[in-house]
Amino acid sequence: MVFENDRVRVLEYHDHPGDRTHPHAHPDSVMVTLTAFSRRLHGDGRQVDVDLEAGLVRWLDAQEHTGENIGTTDTRAIFVELKEPRPAGSGR
Repeated sequence: MVFENDRVRVLEYHDHPGDRTHPHAHPDSVMVTLTAFSRRLHGDGRQVDVDLEAGLVRWLDAQEHTGENIGTTDTRAIFVELKEPRPAGSGR
């Protein structure tokens, strides 16, 4: 963990080619990619392969999944997880 207070938790994630995660959940989050990487995500009965460039900033809706580094480079990313629930009736 990089930082945490009553409103957010900031995590740095790092893995190597071939590494896999266990099933886990994220609240609504912002992801910042520190390196380019390729991952396979499994969740909600689906499998999705993603190729991401370094320096991207993406909104991620709350989700449960497992992940697998399917590329040739390490995965490095920062996640800013929101602790406050999304207001009722709001979009992203």
